Amino acid sequence: MKRIFLITVLTALVSCEQQPEGEPVVRTQLDGSAPVEIVETPQPEPTPTQTSENSVCSAVTFEGVALTHCVADPSKHSIETALAPASGDGFGTIKAWAAGKNEGEIAFVTNGGMYGDNLRAIGYFVRNSDRLKELNREDGPGNFHLKPNGVFFGSNGKWQVLDTETFYRTIGDRPQFGTQSGPMLVVRGKLHPEFQDDGPSRAIRNGVGVTSDGKAHFVISDAPISFGRFGRFFRDELKTPNAVFLDGNVSSLWDPATGRMDSRRVGPLLVVKDK
Repeated sequence: MKRIFLITVLTALVSCEQQPEGEPVVRTQLDGSAPVEIVETPQPEPTPTQTSENSVCSAVTFEGVALTHCVADPSKHSIETALAPASGDGFGTIKAWAAGKNEGEIAFVTNGGMYGDNLRAIGYFVRNSDRLKELNREDGPGNFHLKPNGVFFGSNGKWQVLDTETFYRTIGDRPQFGTQSGPMLVVRGKLHPEFQDDGPSRAIRNGVGVTSDGKAHFVISDAPISFGRFGRFFRDELKTPNAVFLDGNVSSLWDPATGRMDSRRVGPLLVVKDK
């Protein structure tokens, strides 16, 4: 009888040995009850999503505020301006502009400057080398006129941000694209002189700056942010010598690679395409 019990125990111990991953494990119960089958399902390895790999936009956090940072590289991308439809279904949205477009050639699209009631630019605006609005050097109310304001422009893969007066004095040839907005966030390495470190005015905001390697950095806040904090991100993290504010509250982004399509009312657009 003792011999039979010893054989049973040894059989149980052998049955408890580790089985190949994903195979059923049968455990013999010493109390004589029916065997129990335990199936261990192998855990799949995490795989990166294809969309996030293809996107040139990434999520970042700066001083506790969530931002989305998109990079246009002149060796890989071209930039042009466009206008959202001023009428029709979904007028004044990136989605309405995107209808019928080949999204396979689009890296991303953002709103591209301030506009009036007709959804057209209130400052300098050039599309395909055609100047639709002259440089606006007037004084007035609102963020656009919080001087210095500035111009984002470029031709043949060379992109720049300059304050309006420097642009007026130094740029003679009409660029292939250009849009004027304001205020400047960073001017020759310094924050706009009117900005507080973290003032009370908070909004969803976006802007653009160009680094010394020629890349254009587009940033949109995913939560309300002050001008001072937003400007510091361009100055201290991106190290753009100049950066200009594009707009607030209506700030929008279309990133086909991730499926993000903001639906706020916009007018002028900046379109970044893959070469």
